[in-house]
Amino acid sequence: MPDTNLPIRAGAGVNVRLGVNVDHVATIRQARATRYPDPVFAASLAEQAGADQITIHVREDRRHVQERDLRVMKETVQVPLNLEMAATDEMLAMALKYVPDTVTLVPEKREEQTTEGGLDVVGNRDALAPHVHSLREAGIVVSMFVDPDNAQCDASLGIGAATVELHTGDFCEASTDALRNNELLKLAAAARHAHGIGLAVAAGHGIDYRNVADIMLLPHVEELNIGHSIVARAIFVGLERAVGEMLRRMHRYEL
Repeated sequence: MPDTNLPIRAGAGVNVRLGVNVDHVATIRQARATRYPDPVFAASLAEQAGADQITIHVREDRRHVQERDLRVMKETVQVPLNLEMAATDEMLAMALKYVPDTVTLVPEKREEQTTEGGLDVVGNRDALAPHVHSLREAGIVVSMFVDPDNAQCDASLGIGAATVELHTGDFCEASTDALRNNELLKLAAAARHAHGIGLAVAAGHGIDYRNVADIMLLPHVEELNIGHSIVARAIFVGLERAVGEMLRRMHRYEL
């Protein structure tokens, strides 16, 4: 557990939205190239259980979520739909075709198991700016998935993003209390900075039922995007219960 004397609480609130990522329901489907389990149905169950947003990542290699899933979710999901994607011409065209509520631009490498870190907005500013402009022109809210770094937040604002989603993976994977405290302080500082320059703040990657209470201590965070731990829990208790348990952990109710 983090040191509760750390100066991270100011600005933290209880009205944090939960975005449920259903990618790994699609992972199971694609493992056998069947029609089931359907991530569209999973999105519906998550929504009924209280999810404030549905998040999906359509990867260039289509290893889990497919274009069909995005198309049907756009027609059926009643809460905001957040599409994670790489900043490529192919993915931009797909986003402009289906117009999700939010697009979160993320780094992507074909050999990785999952997203390994934040997007380098500083180093790729010129390449990213036209994509952000096109998405905004279509009425899509643009979020940048970045490491907790002030320069990355500044660059995100500079190219027109409305939100930064802070990469929480280093905190979630830290092996000692000292490392966890240090990473939590980095996240808190980045959240304060992003909020101070006018960006909305989200957080995601590696968040589970044990560490979510610590993430909820972060100031100004309005949204968490959580996938793997919820889908893994759902194998044993069902998706609606798994989402409900995460919401209760977020808001400090007893299970």
